[in-house]
Amino acid sequence: MAPPSLPHVDSLRDYGHAVAGHAGTLCDEDGKLFIKPCTEKEINFYQTVQREASDPDASKDKFRDLADIIPVFMGTLMLADPADQRIGEAVTGIISEAGGITTDKTEIIANVTEQIATAAAGAPQPDPAAEGAPPEPEWVPTNGGKIKTDTAIVLENMSHGFKKPNILDLKLGVRLHADNAPAKKKQKMEKLSAETTHGTHGFRIAGMKTYRGSDDPSQLDEDGFMIYDKDFGRTLVTEDNLAGAVGKFVFNEAAGIDKELGMAVCNGIAHEIDNMVHVLSEHELTMYSASLLIVLEGEGEALRHAIQRNNEEAELWEKDPALAAKRVDSGIVLDEDGESFAGAEAPKMYSVKLIDFAHVDWAPGQGPDENLLKGVRSVKDIFEELGRE
Repeated sequence: MAPPSLPHVDSLRDYGHAVAGHAGTLCDEDGKLFIKPCTEKEINFYQTVQREASDPDASKDKFRDLADIIPVFMGTLMLADPADQRIGEAVTGIISEAGGITTDKTEIIANVTEQIATAAAGAPQPDPAAEGAPPEPEWVPTNGGKIKTDTAIVLENMSHGFKKPNILDLKLGVRLHADNAPAKKKQKMEKLSAETTHGTHGFRIAGMKTYRGSDDPSQLDEDGFMIYDKDFGRTLVTEDNLAGAVGKFVFNEAAGIDKELGMAVCNGIAHEIDNMVHVLSEHELTMYSASLLIVLEGEGEALRHAIQRNNEEAELWEKDPALAAKRVDSGIVLDEDGESFAGAEAPKMYSVKLIDFAHVDWAPGQGPDENLLKGVRSVKDIFEELGRE
């Protein structure tokens, strides 16, 4: 199957559906690619999963399952100061493991650096244990600002394909910091956990947006969305009203999502998260401050149509066992030769993915990350509860 074409870099624009995380995220003109500044550790995680999942050995099945619960990794984009004469050597463009996608370095230099604030490459940090080494630099929180990096990661855009994407970003974990985090960061993260639903449920609402989520037009943005910023989950959501707050993401009669439809959606999302619990239980790693990103079709009529189309497709799969045996890649049904066939992709109902891997480490011999899993299980329990009401 031929690789997808890559749009010119000068068509990149600000990503319009961010509800949490750092500034500086972009997408392409068609909205299919999501581009965000990131750390080397996050890139290494995606590359490791991709490499292991591509190994046909049966022992790698758990990595294929892991790849299914995270966004599709397209490659990396190196960013540097255009005044630097060595920029031609630093820029690598967007590289697809699926097949030879390249971009023009000159265009990257001229256009990407205009859209993303440039950052000098970080100098190697000295070993604090070394004799005469300077003290560790003081940790300064970004508070949602752009992280200091010259590298961006290119992923599938999880909100692409929805008419009106409702977005829910849930920060996971009771503990939010790694062992090697600076002391001030540890103190801040411990305080945040103790004062929010991290401490009780292992997650908090980091950000949310819902289509027509208010009857007051003044509370909606220009596209008709109600925006819940990071302060919502930090100051207004408690152990007592957490389930109701999550319910605002789904149940919205003003947008055409009534109780019956909402309950069906909640049960479907709970099923997806239950699968995520099983997948994560097969891996020995630690993830601090990872997030669960849930996207839902927020326009009721479009959601009902998507459910109908997906049900019709499921019936076809049941009638044709050979079709059910075909491989599915990014929502497109492929035959054994990797060729797609028409009419295979139904409109999107919802998507559930694990994201944000700046603080992930493989931990062989330590077992699954129960700190992370507590949050994922709590989210599953809440959606199951919402599906029963």
